[in-house]
Order: sequence, then C-alpha cells, then structure tokens
Amino acid sequence: MKILKIQALRGPNIWSVYRKKLIQMRLDLEETEQTPTNLIPGFRERIEALIPSLITHRCSEGCVGGFFMRVERGTWMGHVIEHIALEIQTLAGMDTGFGRTRETKTPGVYNVVFSYIEENVGIYAAESAVRIAEALIAGTEYDIDADIQEMRKIRERDRLGPSTGSIVEEAVARDIPWIRLGTNSLVQLGYGINQMRFQATITNKTSHIAVDIACNKEETKRMLEAASIPVASGGICRNEEGLEEIIRKIGYPIVLKPLDGNHGKGASINVTNIEDAKAGLEFAQKYGQRVIVEKFITGFDFRVLVIDNRVVAAAQRVPAHVKGNGKNTIQELIDIENTDPRRGYGHENVLTEITVDRDTTDLLEKKGYNLETVPGYDEIVYLKSTANLSTGGTSVDVTDMMHPENIFLAERISRVIGLDVCGIDIMAENLTQPLKENGGVILEVNAAPGFRMHLAPSEGLPRNVASPVIDMLYPPGKESRIPIFAVTGTNGKTTTTRLLAHIVKNNGFKVGFTTSDGIYVQNHMLEKGDTTGPFSAEYILKDPTVEFAVLETARGGILRSGLGFSRCDIGIITNIQEDHLGLNDIHTLDDLSKVKRVVVRSVKKTGWAILNGDDAECIKIAKELDCNVAYFSMEEDNPFIKELAKEGRITAVYENGFITIQKGSWKIRIEKASHIPLTMGGKARFMIANVLAATLASYLWGFKTEDISLSLQTFIPGAAQTPGRMNIFNFRKFSVLIDFAHNPAGYRAIEEFLQNVEATHKVGIIAGVGDRRDEDIRECAEIAGRMFDHIIIRQDKHLRGRTDENINGLIMEGIARTGRNVTSEIISKETDALKHAIDNAQEGSYITALSDVVTNAIDIVQGYLDRENEEILSE
Repeated sequence: MKILKIQALRGPNIWSVYRKKLIQMRLDLEETEQTPTNLIPGFRERIEALIPSLITHRCSEGCVGGFFMRVERGTWMGHVIEHIALEIQTLAGMDTGFGRTRETKTPGVYNVVFSYIEENVGIYAAESAVRIAEALIAGTEYDIDADIQEMRKIRERDRLGPSTGSIVEEAVARDIPWIRLGTNSLVQLGYGINQMRFQATITNKTSHIAVDIACNKEETKRMLEAASIPVASGGICRNEEGLEEIIRKIGYPIVLKPLDGNHGKGASINVTNIEDAKAGLEFAQKYGQRVIVEKFITGFDFRVLVIDNRVVAAAQRVPAHVKGNGKNTIQELIDIENTDPRRGYGHENVLTEITVDRDTTDLLEKKGYNLETVPGYDEIVYLKSTANLSTGGTSVDVTDMMHPENIFLAERISRVIGLDVCGIDIMAENLTQPLKENGGVILEVNAAPGFRMHLAPSEGLPRNVASPVIDMLYPPGKESRIPIFAVTGTNGKTTTTRLLAHIVKNNGFKVGFTTSDGIYVQNHMLEKGDTTGPFSAEYILKDPTVEFAVLETARGGILRSGLGFSRCDIGIITNIQEDHLGLNDIHTLDDLSKVKRVVVRSVKKTGWAILNGDDAECIKIAKELDCNVAYFSMEEDNPFIKELAKEGRITAVYENGFITIQKGSWKIRIEKASHIPLTMGGKARFMIANVLAATLASYLWGFKTEDISLSLQTFIPGAAQTPGRMNIFNFRKFSVLIDFAHNPAGYRAIEEFLQNVEATHKVGIIAGVGDRRDEDIRECAEIAGRMFDHIIIRQDKHLRGRTDENINGLIMEGIARTGRNVTSEIISKETDALKHAIDNAQEGSYITALSDVVTNAIDIVQGYLDRENEEILSE
C-alpha cells in the first residue's frame, strides 16, 4: 500500500460541518485491493489478538464486535486502517470515533477519513495504521505499544496544558470560538475586535507590574508585610556569609529556594544544620544566584486560587510519597504507585507519575534510607520536598473548609499584588482557623497558577475554576464573535465579496475581507495573492481592529483544510457551474456542489443562506439546510420564485430594470440597475446577479434600503476596486476589456455583455487552461469563436502536464465548431499578445483579454493609456 497524501482538516469540511478535526488520507491499496480481509488467511485472528479492544467498534452492524464481523465477512483494507487509526489514538488516551472510507474515481485509491484530538498524533496514527495493517497481512510481529507511547509523547509535546485546556473547554461550552496562536499556550478567544487573549493562566487583563511583583519574591514579601499579612521571617542571600547571617537571625529549621524559581525547583526544606544549608544554597543557585532563606514553618501546604478578586478554590497539596507495607522496597512501592490509573505521562491524567531525582535521594538520605529500604507498615515516606502535582504530588480540595477570615485575607492579597488570576501558597495547620490564630503564613503569591489540582483533585470536589476566568473575560452582554459573511460559487465571488465589504464599510463598520487578489482591512491591502482559503479567513478573524468579516471562500481551501471559521451569519452561493472538474476527486457538478454547500451548511440556525434561484444545483442544496434560506433571481417570472412569493418568502429579483426586494405581493425597489456602475449601465447581466446577491444579504442583515442603494451607486468598478472583473479602458479610437473569465460560464457572461457593445472589430485574447477537461477547453474556444472576429491564442502559464500543441489544438477545434470565418494567430507570451493587439488596434475595435494574470495585463494597458493621455495633454 502507498500513502499518496495526508491532510489535516481543521474546520467544517465536505465530510462533516460538525466534526471539524479530521485526517484525510489518500491511500492506494495497490495489490491489496484484490484481497479483502476474508481472503487473507488468519487475518481476523491476528487483528483481534493485536488490538482486542477493537471489539467495541460496532461499525455498520450496530453491535459490539460489529467490526470483527465485517472483517470475517470481508472488508477492504482502507476500512480496516480507518478503524485501527481510531483505536490506537484511543489507546494512547485520545478517545475519538468518527470515520469514513470512500473509494475515489481512481480504482484502488481510497480516501480514509477519521477524527483526531491532536493533529500531529492524527497524522502519526494514519501512518502507523498502514504499517500495522501491512504487518497483519504479512503475519509479522508489530510493536504496537511503541507506537502508542510515541503518540503520547507527541500529544504531550503539542497539546495545550491542563490549565489552558480547561479554559478553552469552558469557552467552547459557551460557544466562544478560539484560535491557538502559534504552538505554545497562547490562545485567542473570540474574533476580531471582540477577542481576548491568554497564555496558561495569564490573561490580557493581567497587570504586567503585578506579574513583576509576584515574580520578585522579596518585593512580594515586603508588600505583604506592609499590609499586615503574615509571612515567614527570613531574607535574601547570595553567598555563604549572607546565609549564615540570616540563620543567626531566624534560627533553624529553614527553607532555601531560588528567588526567581517556580514549580518548587531548587528548593530544600526543613534544613537543620549548616552543612545541609550550604548544600541547599548551592542547589538553589543552579536556578538563580539570589536565594531566599526563610524560617521553616510546620504545617500543611495549601494553595488558594483567587480569580477576579474572588476566592474560587482551595486545595491541600501533599508531596509525592509512598506508604510502606513492611514487604516492598521504596523503589518497588514507587513502581506500584505508578500503576494507579489516575497517574500518567506528563499531564495526560489527574496525577503525574513519580520519578526519582536528586530531591528524592536527598530526602531519603536525611532519613538514612535509600531506594532499597523497606519502610515499615503504614509508614509514610516523602519523595519530594515540594507538593507540586507535576512532580507526582496529590491534592485534596478544602474550598468549603476555608474560614471567612482566610477568604477575606486571600482576596485582599490578590488586590495588594494586583493579579486577576492569583495562586496563594500558605503553610498552616489548617484553613478552618484564621491564620493569625494558628500561626500560618503566606509563602508565595503566584502569577499564572496551575489549575490541575483544583480541576481534578485526588480527593474532594472538582472545581470548575476555568468558569470564573471566562466570566471575567466575557461578562454578561459582551460579544465574543463578529458578524461573518461567507461568499462562494463558481463565478462572481470576488465581486460580490468586494461589493458587500463596501456596503458594510458604508454602514460604519471596520470591515476585513479576503478575495482572490488579497487580504484587506478597511480597503488597505495587507497581503497580496489568492487569499480565499482558511488561513486568510483566520488572518481576518485574528485582526483586533476588524468589526465585520466578509470572506470569499473558494473550493481549494475547503478541500485542503476545511473552512477557517466554525460558522457564519450569512452564507452566499453565487452559482454552481462546471469548472475545475476532474481535479481533487471533483468530477461532476454534484461533486462540486458538495464542496460549495459546506459554506451554507455552516450558517448558524438563525442566519441566512443566500442562493441563486436560477441555479438548479443551488435549489437542491436548500433541502439539506437547517438555517433560513432566501433566493435571488434574474427572472421575476421564474416559476420557483413565484411559488416562494405565494408563500410570503423574501427574495431579490431583477424586475423592470430594478434591483428589487420582494416579499409576497409587496416590492421594495432598491435601485435601478442602470444607475449602479458595477452593471455597466445595466448591460452586464452577470454583474446584476452579483448585485442581487449582495443586496439580499445586506437587506436580511438589517441594513437600511437607502444605505444599500447609496452603496450600490458609489461602488465604482475598475482596476483598483475590482481588478480583473470587467475592467474597461477607453482609448481615443478603441477600447480594451480585461476580465478573469476562465470557464464556460464566465465566457458566456462576457459573450452576453459584448452583444450589447457596438464595435467595428472584436478581438479576443484567450488561452486554454491546462487543468481543465478537453471538453471545457473546446467549449470556451467555441464561445470565443462566436463573440470575436479575430482571436489571439496565448499560452497559459499553468500547463499542468499538457503541451502547447495539445491545448492549441483543442482551442482550434472549438473555434471551428462555430462555422464562422474567424481569423486567429498564436502569440505565446501574454504580454506580447496584449501589446500586439493594442499596437495593431483598428479604429472602433474592442479588444477583450481574458487573462489569468490580471495584474500584468492591467499594468500593460494602463501604461498605454497613460502614454496616450500624456500625448493628448502635450498637443
């Protein structure tokens, strides 16, 4: 078998608009296509022995063991690989279960699709599943445990930490979108101007100066003392002399820890003599030269979490330890403890596996123990000097046991330091008594405190401490999203997108939009190129200045990665025409329709899908939608539109020369088409269709009709506003039209427009596109033969495996179909073809360049026009 391609889909896609995270693997089964599982001796027994947990896969049988039944009867290897990929992810701790396997139009080649939790784990699972299947076919041994462990490592490397992950999960539960910014824990919640950011548990509301104070333990202690808050006595030292001076003042036992340390690194506790104190100083200085020396306070280690100046949780932290049974050594007891299913690798489970390090051996040495010592029955042996969960510690929830005085104290501390998310470390006998009564002290105040001990304590009630973070970032009434209009279709996407952006901007919004020529915010181009995919959409949604997004959404990005947004408010399909067929498993109009419909299937339930009522494929799509649907039509007498009118449905129609909103028997005429510059005086019917789509979307969003009308009248087409879309350059003796038309539907639209253009001689510059079907190239050429008197055939830049001779031959065949006496010539280079046409233009002629590189064409024609204007001025 051969993996041809692996793609990670991250948004609504052709397989599902709800399951956004999918791996799509294009797999060539090669010779195994001829051998389903029932023809492979022993396959059923081997797969069941290697992965017995597959018995839980019900498959299409709908019962336990259903997948094994399919294997027994015979199923293809792509289907088997789908189930293996899902199950090994589950065995690695990432439970997921959606899958589809479908054969492509190429015999033996399948799309194997399955869900993932972590993208790189999903990709690894795809490759691993193929290796496992090959081993099962061959009957060779396979170390599946090694692959599962590798997937765990990848997950720990890539995934969000438990604190960050909990906040994201709470946001998702509240329907707040999120975007991971980079590969670390920096996350954006919400879109555009309504975004909030956080990293771990630092939010964009966190005071920078408060973090500086909290990270400076000396300054923190000084401020707390000044506010009459109990802290441990001690000081800061840099050397042994300073250490001895502090010890003389406070006496033993002491604690040493680096001033700028965290997570208990470099700490030594309950030090009772100068030799151990000097060793502790040396250890702490591995993490920082300045070392805190404090009186060791007996009691228990507590962490109190304060969010938005309110106590939300408290936990008692217990260092990693084992309990003796009089039989096993300490190392054996550690191994037994690590078999607890609650313990796992890194942050994968509630607890972390206990590891042996210097801190462990030092603690054991102080007791005269080593790893081979056998502790007595019920003897507690501590293995770490700090109670951090990341080093194997445990936690006990004590939130409900806190004395009101201690709650007041903790909330006051958060204000003294100034942290919005604050972790307060306390050493005390308990929290049920005020600290001033039981002698407890504040050890540290932490910025970015971990949440895991509160989310999943070893004992006691779990606390959803992510909830108050979201409450703080998004209080009641604060929006997290911005309006999103998504535009797709075969032709007219870019123009409709730009017109909508113009309407939105004129209504007072700061609009960001993506098109096939670039990314724009408030008409400022920020990125140039074809930006109609998910990354460009995300670019707009990440921009903190954008209040409204209008996103052109082409099929390439949908097929490659899915949509760049989870849902939109209004989705528009301008039309669905044959284009790019035969590529990426899109062979028919129905295949193409399945891609385009992803956009309108992502419309929220209360939103609107805007569909072309003159397009049969669009009408079919509507049956699958669970949002509001409205149609636009160039024909007022369209029977389908008439039926909608009887039902009282809202439509947009072109009637008696007007752009009209219609509902039942009443009509609102928005503007006369001939008054809208984009329609070229009403001559460009395909532009009128684009205007109808944009007008209907704007009306349904709630923009006033007079504002829509004004926007339609002030949207001036041209090379700057709509590059490559009906760009007309009028010279003294002839005119030049540049358009991006590149498929039969686009050619027919240009043909219809040229029928209304008076010219003595119509010249066309065309090319065959290499990735089109033969019949598409011929049809475009045939249309060109009908609308031009002379045709210049240039060579497209993108041959896609074809030859010049092959494409030119197809073009000549198409021209010949017309039976007209059309002259033609071949000038391969586009710039040369355009210059030749202009240099030899007859008076009254009309040159039409159907170009795929519109920027070059526009620059050339504009240069000619500038020179002509200079000559006129100099006359």
